[in-house]
Amino acid sequence: MHKVQDPAKDATAAARLSFPPAEHRAVALGEVHARPFVAVSYPRIILQLAFLMDVGQVPHNELIEELARAQGVPVPDRETRHCAIPWGRGTLRWERHTEFSTWFWDGPAMPEFGEPMPLHPFGGSFRPPGKFISGIRLEIWPDGAEVKKAITTFEPASLCRSRVRDGAAEAATDFRQDGDGLTRILIVDKGLTDLGRGALVQCLLDIETYRTLAMLALPLAQALSPEIRRIEEGLRSVTQRMRDQAWKEADDTLGEITRLSAELEANAAQSLYRFGASKAYDSIVGERIASLNEEPIGGETLGTFLERRLAPAMRTCKSVEERQQYLSLKLSRTTELLRSWVDVGLARQNTALLASMDKRAKLQLRLQQTVESLSVAAISYYIIGLASYLAKGLDHSFSQPVSTVGIAAAVPFVVILVWFFVRKVRLHHSDD
Repeated sequence: MHKVQDPAKDATAAARLSFPPAEHRAVALGEVHARPFVAVSYPRIILQLAFLMDVGQVPHNELIEELARAQGVPVPDRETRHCAIPWGRGTLRWERHTEFSTWFWDGPAMPEFGEPMPLHPFGGSFRPPGKFISGIRLEIWPDGAEVKKAITTFEPASLCRSRVRDGAAEAATDFRQDGDGLTRILIVDKGLTDLGRGALVQCLLDIETYRTLAMLALPLAQALSPEIRRIEEGLRSVTQRMRDQAWKEADDTLGEITRLSAELEANAAQSLYRFGASKAYDSIVGERIASLNEEPIGGETLGTFLERRLAPAMRTCKSVEERQQYLSLKLSRTTELLRSWVDVGLARQNTALLASMDKRAKLQLRLQQTVESLSVAAISYYIIGLASYLAKGLDHSFSQPVSTVGIAAAVPFVVILVWFFVRKVRLHHSDD
């Protein structure tokens, strides 16, 4: 039976857009949805650990695959950057970043704030995939007597407490670590939705994680500072010698400058990624703090606390980086100056050498002219001598005085002919 085509369906199919996609288009579009906020209820405890991928991402992938098999869920693909696994009464969420991975788990709150948790995925059987860099224990509680008791467990000298999200919640922390090495953070819920609560949780987790990563550049900057000072002293010594000593020692000076430049570039290459990453992390921390819209509650806010402690460290890193750049520029300028100095000295040597060669050429020309004159006389003498022998052998019909007179008369002509011959030979060699 012949099937009748529906014109409306044909028109709809023809109206659909179908173009060949650009390379990485799907990745670019999906990146904005890569980290959706997780809906979080309360009261709740959230643990997040961050481990560096200093030995690669394979151990991190292997660990999440092992945990997935243990929970009986599909193993995530090796190329995926995040996944979620049900674990106990919560969900374990894993995410791979550029140089670290985060392990997020949420579970029911304990009866009291800060009380040890008997069950979580990071117990004794958990095998860390890399070096531990950040750990957070965040608890969400409704406003009440338990919150007042929880506030007293923080260190008063470093307590940061503020209203956030236009008063919809409060956040408190002292940025100190408990016995497990975790930074404790308290959120007091005053009317957030589950998604709003998840967004606030993610913001606070990012602040603690990225501020820790940003601070990784400070020990490197402190270690590089004496090295930079030593190179600066070496450059000062070199420039002093350049001013006081003759240019003939430029080879040794250039070698020392080259050595200083090599040391500086090696240090700069070592710190290039770390300083760049720290600036990016610090920028993220600043953006997250700005999104909190904090109002202080009888003390410091998270933003002011980190501004007083994180900002000086970032300025130190920036100062070291700028010193490296400025010192590299000065070394380049000193090298160029020294090379110009060497070039001028070589030019002077070449000028003196050319003058000496010119003087020698003139002496050789004079010597050549002298030899040429002597050669004319010698050749003429030998030709006249041969002519005299020839005359002696002639017929005795000629008188001896006639032969002698003829030879004497031929001398000027012989000299002139020899001179022309020698000159012609010299001119011929000069043309060649």
